[in-house]
Amino acid sequence: MAKLILSMDGLVLKEIPLVKERMTVGRKAHNDIQIDNMAISGEHAAVVTILSDSFLEDLNSTNGTLVNGQPVKKHFLKDGDVIELGKYKMKYLAAPAASGEASDYSGTVGVASIPGPGLAHGADVLATSQAASNVAPPGPPAAAIRLLSGSNAGHQLQLTKTLTTLGKPGQVAVIARRPHGYFLTHAEGAAFPVLNGRVVDAQAQRLEDHDLIEMAGVKMEFFLKN
Repeated sequence: MAKLILSMDGLVLKEIPLVKERMTVGRKAHNDIQIDNMAISGEHAAVVTILSDSFLEDLNSTNGTLVNGQPVKKHFLKDGDVIELGKYKMKYLAAPAASGEASDYSGTVGVASIPGPGLAHGADVLATSQAASNVAPPGPPAAAIRLLSGSNAGHQLQLTKTLTTLGKPGQVAVIARRPHGYFLTHAEGAAFPVLNGRVVDAQAQRLEDHDLIEMAGVKMEFFLKN
C-alpha cells in the first residue's frame, strides 16, 4: 500500500497509508489528512489512488501545491516525490509492485484534448499520454470509448494509456488500464459519473463490453475491440 510521510522542518509527524481511492488534504476537520495551519486552504489538495497508481490534484488552494519544488495543478506521483504545502512536506512512497505486475507508467504526463465543444460549454475530453513509449502497456484486450452525444458524437478515444482522464475541470473521471481489465473511478467534482444508469460511487468500477457512461452531459460507450 502506498503511503505519505508528513513532516515539518525535517521532523516526521505522521505516516499516512493511502487506504482510500480519494483522500483530501486541508485545514478543515472533514479532510482525510487535516493540517491545522492558516497557510493551508480548507480543502487544499487531493490524492487519488487507482490500484498501484496515485495522482495529486491541487484543489484551487490559495497558496498552491508544490511537488519537488515545482508548482502543480495535477501530478502523477512517483516513488520519492515530495509534496509541499506551506511549511509542511509529504513524501510519497509507492506501494511495491505485485509479482508480475510492475508499474506500466513511465515518464511525465501530457494532456491531449479532443478539439471542439464535445462536452458541455466547449469542454474537452482529456486523455493522459505516456512519455517515451509508443507501446501500449501489457494487459487486457484493446478497448475504446465512443462518444454518443455532443458535437463530437461518433469520435473514438483509444484506451491505450495506463490512465485516461475523461470530463472537464470540476467533473473528472479516470479509466485505468490494468492487466486484468479497465476500471472507471471518480476523480474530481461533486457530480459523479453514471454507469449504465447508476451513479458510480467512490470505488473503482470494472468496465464491461458496451457499458454506457454519462458525465458532464455527454453519453459515451465503452467497448472492447476485436
